Amino acid sequence: MLACELALSGVRCRLLDQRVSQPNITRAFAVHARTLELLDARGLAEDLMVRGVPVHDIQPAPGANVDLRELDTRFPMILIVPQSGTEQVLEARARELGVDILRGAEVVTLQQDAEQVVVGLRDGASLAADYVVGCDGAHSTVRSLLGIDFVGTQYETHIMLADVQLTHPPEQAMFASSSRDGAVIVVPFGDGWYRVIAWDRLREQTPLATPLPVEEMRDAFIRIAGTDFGMKELRWSSRFLSQRRQARHYRSGRVFLAGDAAHVHSPLGGQGMNTGIQDAMNLGWKLAASVQGRAPLWLLDSYEDERHRVGAQVLALTDGFNRLVLGRSAVRRQLQTLVIRSVLKFRRTRHALAGRLTGLGISYPARARNAQPWVGRRVPDLACEGGRLYELLRSGRFLLIDRTGSAELDSDVAFGRRVSRVRCLEAARSGQPAVMLVRPDGYVAWAAESGPKLVASATAAVAEWCPAPPAGVVLPRATFGSTPGGLTHVC
Repeated sequence: MLACELALSGVRCRLLDQRVSQPNITRAFAVHARTLELLDARGLAEDLMVRGVPVHDIQPAPGANVDLRELDTRFPMILIVPQSGTEQVLEARARELGVDILRGAEVVTLQQDAEQVVVGLRDGASLAADYVVGCDGAHSTVRSLLGIDFVGTQYETHIMLADVQLTHPPEQAMFASSSRDGAVIVVPFGDGWYRVIAWDRLREQTPLATPLPVEEMRDAFIRIAGTDFGMKELRWSSRFLSQRRQARHYRSGRVFLAGDAAHVHSPLGGQGMNTGIQDAMNLGWKLAASVQGRAPLWLLDSYEDERHRVGAQVLALTDGFNRLVLGRSAVRRQLQTLVIRSVLKFRRTRHALAGRLTGLGISYPARARNAQPWVGRRVPDLACEGGRLYELLRSGRFLLIDRTGSAELDSDVAFGRRVSRVRCLEAARSGQPAVMLVRPDGYVAWAAESGPKLVASATAAVAEWCPAPPAGVVLPRATFGSTPGGLTHVC
């Protein structure tokens, strides 16, 4: 995802993958609404939708239901799609944009100075780049070479995973059940195969390398859920221990961390891959603007400022789910369940919980203390001249969304190729402002109401977020299907 963001802006980048080939193993499988919106903002959502199974109802606790169709989004669902399918969609777009993908490349050394970063590979080769981003997972080599602490703990209960066929699958699109013995989940892939997951306290001490036969999963499901749904035909299985950890910093000089290299947590809630993709969307346009000399000095630092905070919130959310589902105190689990049921009776609190789970509720702090309340918030998919807002975001540029209907912004604000002005066809709702400067990742950078100072304020906002590039620098206009040129390298 990060490589796609960079290439879209015309930045040459190289993706180093230790894997020789792309595996079919599916670890992540839940794609949340906000991630689908961001993929839609790059023209990728529809390619993924045809590969998945939409789930519209979720059960955060026994007897507590959340209908995602209540949410104001084009994607009121959790899309269940194998991780391999998501990777295939992203890799196809990366190759379409001209990204150089080098497989079998294992990074073993990293050195940086004020001008560049040099990574050394296992085969003796070395590569120099202006910036490096470690998207290399929970056991990140880049993070280790930087010496950045990975702060947190490891959960006690093993997680058992298997892909199976079921003779009598559950009626719910996504089944979940828990008891004092643990918890189980069933997720459909839509092709006759199901991912079954079990946290089984009776097997907490089983070595992770021990093979996991279908009989063991059947036993866990029968004890915890009362049925194994006719489990058969196991094609893959694994055991692992999840952790609750976050990198102390997401940046060290010219090197950044994103995805599982920056944060890992309980898989309950399906947040991992979603948080990583959203890291990439946040960092990509900022890094591209910086290497092309068209970013304010503070912009790259805002990646850690914004995403470290979100990572901490995700860890708190998933840890709460973990305590609720796997807590050893039955009394505490019952009390927590009662609280959640009560909370979900009210529309506002129900939407707040759904917003945290789906990512729609993520917002970033405003830079100015007296900023308009919408600054930092996600922008919904508004109807605009020329198409939907998220279609118009596919250029990867800032958009100035204008509801005023006047010509003053046309005549007095010279945006050039840095910002596109778009007329909104929808009346303001829920306190939405008359004018919004929308970042390439779909969040509000600046907003204001109509008034005598509107043009001056808009001009200042554009200058703050999108300063003009140095003389002689030509900004590329990358389009899908092209192979853009570039100004620098990012690995």
